[in-house]
Amino acid sequence: MTAGNPRLGFFTRVLDDAPPAERYRLALEQIRTAERLGFDTAWVAQHHFHEAEGGLPSPFVFLAHASARTTGIVLGTSIVTLPLEEPVRVAEDAAVLSLLSGGRFELGIGSGGTPSSFPPFGHDPKERGAIYARHLARLQQTLRGDEVTADGGALYPAAPGLLDTLWQATFSPEGATRIGAAGSGLMLSKSQPHTVGSGVTALADTQRLVIDAYTAALPEGVAPRTFASRGLVVVDDEADVAPLVRRGIERSLPSARALGIQVPEGASDEELRILFDLHVGTPQRIVEELAQDHVLTSATDIVFQSHPVDPPHAVLLRSLELIAAEVAPALGWSRGTAADGSDAESVDAIAEESHV
Repeated sequence: MTAGNPRLGFFTRVLDDAPPAERYRLALEQIRTAERLGFDTAWVAQHHFHEAEGGLPSPFVFLAHASARTTGIVLGTSIVTLPLEEPVRVAEDAAVLSLLSGGRFELGIGSGGTPSSFPPFGHDPKERGAIYARHLARLQQTLRGDEVTADGGALYPAAPGLLDTLWQATFSPEGATRIGAAGSGLMLSKSQPHTVGSGVTALADTQRLVIDAYTAALPEGVAPRTFASRGLVVVDDEADVAPLVRRGIERSLPSARALGIQVPEGASDEELRILFDLHVGTPQRIVEELAQDHVLTSATDIVFQSHPVDPPHAVLLRSLELIAAEVAPALGWSRGTAADGSDAESVDAIAEESHV
């Protein structure tokens, strides 16, 4: 997949305003809708303990459930918090999920996570970098199929292909250099603090430094894979924009302050919308705005999430429709064939006939 023909992804943090069982049902419906509309990938994030940050501590379980109710869409983690996981078990769960899904799984990992989530797992959040490095080495060894027991035992079922599609997340050029040297895909987050640039291109300007470090470190012959995530809600009526922007601002403020982002006194909603990278609007307005995002328009994977707006379910489903019909094609995406090589329209028909 080249930047000229990017994959289109949907990313959910499973944050619908509902009890957990309903959150999972709605997330599955959103993923199935994305598949029906031609999205290439669907992603979930792992969060522990704090239901307002993310509703899913066990992404492999949920994605196994989703894989049984979809037919072509690639499913992935963005991310599994590797310092809090036993890396051999991550490899085993990923291998089984890849097998059950017919190879429709990609593993994304990172060192992130809420600092308060580390002590319950027996870790100091200040040591996350060192823990991540140890766990990553063990994960890569296991996925390669190296012997991991004294009597010759290795990963079963084998899944060497997962290394070829492994994604790693980082905010820093230093981290990107390590990811590039490993030949992994680079995951970029919409929550990255801006360090350069201003206005609607500030996030892209900051991430360009990360991408340049990543690309420079890639081994010869390894094609770059860049995953650009952006928050986006597309609506039909301009009158719906302002209340959704206000909702997104209110939900952004706590995390912005936690990250040390300076919030100007007396800033207007429009100024805060730009500061928090809230893309909310009608298709024409969104296309004009995202066209300025030089990271998004050059990524191999364009991935949209509704967080932090997290609109009502019906609004999110309509947003997915507008993204597939009007926004994504303007960014270079075209609806193609399903992961199994069949026509996407045929996959839709099968999915409608197979599921209630």
